[in-house]
Amino acid sequence: MSCDVSLWRLQCFIALAAELHFGRAAASLFITQPALSLQIKQLEISLGFELAHRA
Repeated sequence: MSCDVSLWRLQCFIALAAELHFGRAAASLFITQPALSLQIKQLEISLGFELAHRA
């Protein structure tokens, strides 16, 4: 397991937690939804567990 937890990825997660919506969180960070999703996925891989349930 890699521990590649960057400040940017944590900021992405905080935005997602605040907005509870990938699209709105991405907009608040001025990035696209797929870019945000990738950052969250990379953070999940680094930590070794799921942070967001994707419906």
